[in-house]
Amino acid sequence: MEKERSRKEIKMPHTFVIVFFVVLAAAALTYFIPKGTFETEDVTYIQQGEEQTKTVLVPDSFTYVEDESGEAVKEGVSLFEPYGGTGFLNYVFEGLVSGDKWGSAVGVVAFILIIGGAFGIIMRTKAIDQGILSIIDRTKGREVLIIPIMFFLFSLGGAVFGMGEEAIAFAMILIPLVVALGYDAITGVMITYVATQIGFATSWMNPFSVAIAQGVAGIPVLSGSPFRMVMWVVFTIIGIAYTMWYANGVRKDPRKSLSGEANRYFKEYNQNQDLNSKFTLGHGLVVLTLVAGIGWIIWGVIEHAYYIPEIATQFFTIGIVAGVIAVIFKLNGMKINDIAEGFTDGAKDLLPAALIVGMAKGIVIILGGDAAGEPSVLNTMLYSAGNLVDDFPAAMSAWFMFLFQSIFNFFVVSGSGQAALTMPLMAPLADIAGVSRQVAVLAFQLGDGLTNIIVPTSAALMGTLGAARMDWGTWVKFILKFQVVLFVLASVFVIVASLMNFQ
Repeated sequence: MEKERSRKEIKMPHTFVIVFFVVLAAAALTYFIPKGTFETEDVTYIQQGEEQTKTVLVPDSFTYVEDESGEAVKEGVSLFEPYGGTGFLNYVFEGLVSGDKWGSAVGVVAFILIIGGAFGIIMRTKAIDQGILSIIDRTKGREVLIIPIMFFLFSLGGAVFGMGEEAIAFAMILIPLVVALGYDAITGVMITYVATQIGFATSWMNPFSVAIAQGVAGIPVLSGSPFRMVMWVVFTIIGIAYTMWYANGVRKDPRKSLSGEANRYFKEYNQNQDLNSKFTLGHGLVVLTLVAGIGWIIWGVIEHAYYIPEIATQFFTIGIVAGVIAVIFKLNGMKINDIAEGFTDGAKDLLPAALIVGMAKGIVIILGGDAAGEPSVLNTMLYSAGNLVDDFPAAMSAWFMFLFQSIFNFFVVSGSGQAALTMPLMAPLADIAGVSRQVAVLAFQLGDGLTNIIVPTSAALMGTLGAARMDWGTWVKFILKFQVVLFVLASVFVIVASLMNFQ
């Protein structure tokens, strides 16, 4: 019976296949939904004593693109477009080369490949492997503490400085460790990436979402912190409890794990390590380089708002220094050429994750892009959804804002980008619906942050899954129940905030 069941089990399609059909659906929408556009303006707000400027849409300025007879134009996307145009079959290339070095897709693709390469060098030194063996030896009987401690720290990182893409690098270190401790790859993703996004979504000071959304909405930046701190504590405790419940179940019965293939990969990797070799001075210097480098990155993000270009370069520097140390101390017999080969192998391991970022960006490009001032189907969808908000009672309007932000995040994953697109529309609509603008910001941050845990358009998620050797279909099978828990909990917070007129 069990064999029959496994034969009948439906295998989830590859992430590339899923994205292809989503792009196909987006292309079909362009034949039925006319393009629209907003006027834009620059708004300024004060954040940490400095004036910040953001280009946002003007709420009442929406207009359809019309033909000569005044009819709204529905320009269905063509199958193929030459000369750099956007056709259905162009979505992969156009997605990969879109944007700039500051974001999706080309900047994030480069970021993922460079991080993969840097950690390829670090892993080639075997310093992390020896460190893992040393930790296992020293934590016997206390292994369970790793889960709550790591989850708490990563959640705090997401809340304080908007940690997200950085989780890819940490997943490369921690997933082999948790597998060696008897857990699985999913546990590693939970305590790194998922924890950061819970912190990101419930933050009281995230510079990439809350601060921008409040500034755009015209309310004091970083206001409403006590309520959000309570929310962060509640979500983090539930995240830790769920992760420990799952992880302990897997440890007792490994057959309960859904990430079987990934677990086998890391178990084989761990078994290939020399259990008799020692953690030497050279290994210690590589680990020290990594720790100091991470400190450098955190300092740069908090003090100077370092982002993708700077962080990628910092990780590259860490990789090079680690490689030089390995050559000097002859770690794992490394020579100069091994540094280059380690970089190549590491980048190659994350290539699928980098490709999916470009493919996912193709969805937005097919819909006309995410610029408020350019004609697009996405603008029309944004305007139509926004107009529904004032048709409900206040608490329901607040919940609908949260639902809308959750769905819209599939198309615009960037927290700052989504804030610039949606908050100028949602803030005045909140006034009409009798919802405070603080609640509108709360609905935005929860909708934006929590869905980053599941949407395949999230570059950070796909990069972390790439590091975990896990496809998106496997991840969805696991995370769907927890996503429902988070959605219900977030709905409760949004409705309660509305009823108490959270300011």
